[in-house]
Amino acid sequence: MSSTDPLLDVSGLTKHFPIKGGFPIRRTVGAVQAVDGLDFTVAEGESLGLVGESGCGKSTTGRLVTRLLEPTAGRISYRGQDITHATRKQLAPVRSEIQMIFQDPYASLNPRQTVGKIVSAPMEVNGIEPPGGREARVRELLETVGLNPEHYNRFPHEFSGGQRQRIGVARALALEPKLIVADEPVSALDVSIQAQVVNLLQKLQKELGIAFLFIAHDLAVVRHFSQRVAVMYLGRIVEIADRDDLYGNPRHPYTRALLSAVPEATADDTPARERIRLTGDVPSPVNPPSGCRFRTRCWKATDKCASEAPPLVRVSGSREGHLTACHYPEDTQSVAAVPQARKEDPEPAKSLRKDGGSEDREARG
Repeated sequence: MSSTDPLLDVSGLTKHFPIKGGFPIRRTVGAVQAVDGLDFTVAEGESLGLVGESGCGKSTTGRLVTRLLEPTAGRISYRGQDITHATRKQLAPVRSEIQMIFQDPYASLNPRQTVGKIVSAPMEVNGIEPPGGREARVRELLETVGLNPEHYNRFPHEFSGGQRQRIGVARALALEPKLIVADEPVSALDVSIQAQVVNLLQKLQKELGIAFLFIAHDLAVVRHFSQRVAVMYLGRIVEIADRDDLYGNPRHPYTRALLSAVPEATADDTPARERIRLTGDVPSPVNPPSGCRFRTRCWKATDKCASEAPPLVRVSGSREGHLTACHYPEDTQSVAAVPQARKEDPEPAKSLRKDGGSEDREARG
């Protein structure tokens, strides 16, 4: 791998989960298009944030990158090596360099194992005997993540949620990885604890040079942690850009709607940002809309949006590296008005999701 090549290069990544039906023969009658053609890269030491509503395919993407799931199509290249359909033997040298931090700190730790056993497990599986022994290495890792090395013989139930997530971080660091996929690592934690864990990850990234694929639906956390941000909607990336560029000048209507839901503190004489309310529900990934998948909820949709899927490209007026998948991209630096039809919507409840949540809640986390 040359110095200019990305650490991780994903192109056309697709994952469809088959739907079985029929009696008595179980045949495939459809597919859940969880991830459908993703293109992105992660450079060494970089943090790429992946955001979007629940169910858009973020976690599936993380499991594909770590090869916990087998891709349906596309290509995953790590350090120039194609690992898309690599066997267990071929993946062995790579496994230690790509680790994952799971979302739920209560479910991701074995309650019957001690902290020492949990953190040392990756070393045992890979047959690694660090200098000084595994126990010394585990105690060192516990201290690195802000825990007492004396907690080595304790069990997970003796720790709080934030402490359990730190144990998960220590486990991910055990093999000195080059890339960590963090799947909503703070969404299950109290707000007061979230900042501690995010700051810990940021500190480790700077000190150890680890690259992150940071998956979250809390836009404020992603802005704090990631250098670049990719926005997903219904299995596809609709916009990807540098953090400041994306938050300051979102070009895709969906990105703009997400950002409008983030609460912000403003002075009394400063007008509040207009809230864009999306009508309708997210379409089913079993039968997604033709063309642009966001068109059923977009105020700019035309017949072209239904017939042609917009490519993820740099649009006029965007900076280098700012890619948008939209036929009619926004320019929020010159156009600040929300379409009249959305501002005067007399039934804001239409934006509620079936599960009782709202776009506002999904965007904030």
